[in-house]
Amino acid sequence: MPRVLLTGMSGTGKSTVRAELVRRGHRTVETDDPGWHRPEGGWDHPRMTALLAAHDDLLVVGTADDQGLFYDRFAHVVLLSAPAEVLLARVTTRTANPYGRTAGQRAEILGYLAEVEPLLRAGATLELDGRRPVTELADVLEGLLRG
Repeated sequence: MPRVLLTGMSGTGKSTVRAELVRRGHRTVETDDPGWHRPEGGWDHPRMTALLAAHDDLLVVGTADDQGLFYDRFAHVVLLSAPAEVLLARVTTRTANPYGRTAGQRAEILGYLAEVEPLLRAGATLELDGRRPVTELADVLEGLLRG
């Protein structure tokens, strides 16, 4: 079973899709959890390297400014995307993550959407529309995880 990276902007639904895949019994890692990012930015390289060396069947969920350094260790890099109005609506109403509730954070998200998402798109092997039902998105990712 191959490794898959699910990446995208805040509010696209990455964590929601991940929860569905966990429910279905898949091994996943959320890099927004403590310990995955270095204080100066980017992923903790030794920890990510060890994780990827230890597991061939894994969904990694997250976005980091240096994630491209790890692309060759994934069979698929999937960009989950959605229009700005969808992202902003989601981040202001979600309960599990406070990021996006302030005007400054929402402006930051829009900036990332304009500047970072095109870079993610360029490195992705597949792009999925985050407005699709969670079960459909999970079905696609599950197919990739099964090889």
